[in-house]
Amino acid sequence: MQKRLYDKKQLNKLVVVNKPMYMSSNSYLGRVKRKYKSKKAGFSGTLDPFACGCLIVAFGQYSKLFKYLKKTPKSYRAVLWLGTTSDSLDIENIIDIQDEKVLDKNEIEKCIESLKGDVTYIPPKYCAKKVDGMRAYELARNGVEVELKESVMNIQEIKFIGYSHPFITFEATVSEGSYIRSLAQIIAKNLGAVGTLSYLERIHEGDFFYENEKDLNPLDFLDIKENVYTGTKEWLYDGKKIDINYLEHKEQGQYLIVFDDFFSIIEISNNKVKYLLNKVLL
Repeated sequence: MQKRLYDKKQLNKLVVVNKPMYMSSNSYLGRVKRKYKSKKAGFSGTLDPFACGCLIVAFGQYSKLFKYLKKTPKSYRAVLWLGTTSDSLDIENIIDIQDEKVLDKNEIEKCIESLKGDVTYIPPKYCAKKVDGMRAYELARNGVEVELKESVMNIQEIKFIGYSHPFITFEATVSEGSYIRSLAQIIAKNLGAVGTLSYLERIHEGDFFYENEKDLNPLDFLDIKENVYTGTKEWLYDGKKIDINYLEHKEQGQYLIVFDDFFSIIEISNNKVKYLLNKVLL
């Protein structure tokens, strides 16, 4: 092949960064982009400003891969501060702090570990869900009353870590779209207390863990079945229409086609093939 398959100026990179507390995910992304001297980057799974931990960042073409990555379940470590009330259910909007009764450690452990499974909850009004075309947190910050519908989160694992009054520490592994702030409210209510989150750390997202921002191979994290293309490599490089007869798997669905220096994601529907992403460089 005479054509060069990649431009050295193009940064394709997939990493996990460790977002610090008291900084928005967008602000921290800006810092990461400056660090790697790249203008094209994105992140997956917004962390609240008060939260810290695992944040998946992708540069260049890899920023289009988020919806294909193995990002669930997600695990968090959280601290519930008893006696504290907050509009946002975290320490950013505290409106009252009262002494709370000392609780029985064994009862706390039983309460927390009883929540494994599907749990119905109301998302916090300070969240990224859209209401009438706007983010709920935007409406809440403008003083608009927000009514969010009940949702269901699946708690795959949950465990009690420790209790040092008035702080309860726990860890939870949950489904996509879950809110640990809401889970903390359920725990407080079941204990007959009030409280809010004073600390939240995302430990991992699916197979993604923070490991000093080491380079990750996207092929190790794509949640798509691989297909075999028996035609010529140049055909995909040039983005030409693919005949289904040149594919090993012809069933309807999304597939990954991998070459030594690039890969493509295709979709088969009604015996026709279309590109979802083409010529993503390795």
